[in-house]
Amino acid sequence: MTDHSYEDIREVAIGLLAGREHPEKTFSSYDRFARWVAEVFREREEGSVDLVRREPARLSTPDMMLFREVFWDLFRQGLITLGTAEDHKDLAHFSMSRFGKKALESERLYYFYDVSSYKKAVRKEIPKIDDVTLVYLEEAMRAFAANCCLSATVMLGVATEDSFELLLEDTQQNAGYAALFRSLLKDRSILRKVNKFRKVLEHKVESLPPHVKEGLDTNFSGIIELIRTFRNKSGHPTGKIIDREQTYVLLNLFIPYCKKIYQLREFFSVSHQK
Repeated sequence: MTDHSYEDIREVAIGLLAGREHPEKTFSSYDRFARWVAEVFREREEGSVDLVRREPARLSTPDMMLFREVFWDLFRQGLITLGTAEDHKDLAHFSMSRFGKKALESERLYYFYDVSSYKKAVRKEIPKIDDVTLVYLEEAMRAFAANCCLSATVMLGVATEDSFELLLEDTQQNAGYAALFRSLLKDRSILRKVNKFRKVLEHKVESLPPHVKEGLDTNFSGIIELIRTFRNKSGHPTGKIIDREQTYVLLNLFIPYCKKIYQLREFFSVSHQK
């Protein structure tokens, strides 16, 4: 077998857990899990195989060492838990956790597990993301990995507002639209800024291209309001706890939100001046 990277092995492992790879197979033991990761790699690299006539696939020694790291990282990140539904003390087996099932049930989710993988997912969708915004996103992911969900939500809120403020700055570089949005810059409330921006966009800007208009309500207005709400709950001493599942979803939602922000930024850039 060819040696693979940590990211390759984790991607296959997640695919098996989520049912995207061999959904007909069930497994709850470490060894059987490793075997099916190896089977997926063999199918990808050699094509379909006759499992009846061939020896079971096995991971190479370096891959097996990385698989062990992947397995325990999945456990530490709360995607899997030791034991089974029938016997929670059976430490030789594992099962999906409640968080893991929720996190993997949607194929539309971005999959990440640490700062590096989250940053990679963000940069893939938003290659030109501002470095300052990315600093706050990385801090949010570090907090999430440490299970500090209140801190993660606050940092995510800062990144959300920072990207929106950059969009407002871009409107001022466009001679055709600067005056329409200038009054927003004086408002200190992010909520009022967002609401006014949306109204101007709806009633005064008629030339938005189709790809920018598409999903504007959900990927811009809806998401920024959701993240702002959770950020306020986390940033003020309300005593309300943000759970891990909610934080994971918010980290996911930031990506389509920020992608829409950068589509709008491109529209209002100097190249789109009237």
